[in-house]
Amino acid sequence: MRALRQHLKNGGVIAYPTESCFGLGCDPRNRDAVKKILRLKKRPQAKGLILVAAHVRQLRPYLKPLSPEQQQRTQSTWPGPHTWLIPAAANCPAWLTGKHHSIAVRITAHRVAAQLCREAGMALVSTSANMSGGKASRTTRECARLFGSRVMVLPGIIGKQRKPSTIQDIVSGKVIRA
Repeated sequence: MRALRQHLKNGGVIAYPTESCFGLGCDPRNRDAVKKILRLKKRPQAKGLILVAAHVRQLRPYLKPLSPEQQQRTQSTWPGPHTWLIPAAANCPAWLTGKHHSIAVRITAHRVAAQLCREAGMALVSTSANMSGGKASRTTRECARLFGSRVMVLPGIIGKQRKPSTIQDIVSGKVIRA
């Protein structure tokens, strides 16, 4: 795990298993690493990105405080494949939020992804390991074929989810992706 922490610290990108597919991740505070992911995927920055974490304290620096009711709503779905759009903190980097005033976050129930966040000591960017609009990679082999040496592919098996995580707005309650 020391090599992983150093890789992330140096702006490296990883591919790792999540609930439904492999994700591409990096240190969300590292603008160059995030830009690398966007270039690899051919994804516009305006869309914003998801952060995945092992515990809510890893997400707090990116979020405005939640009301008790909002905290209850997130806790009822976490850990699990439920991503919440939560108003971003004033100092949350625009390279994470894109054109939005909120940031997409989730506490993962995937054992490997959660362990990565614990070992890294932070939330990680989590976007599907694919070209924008393409089919998400579901194996280490697919990730290696798609990204080659540009990404550190971590071994593991994806979860049993067949669909990407639900995305829901914490303020309006509207489900963006079911």
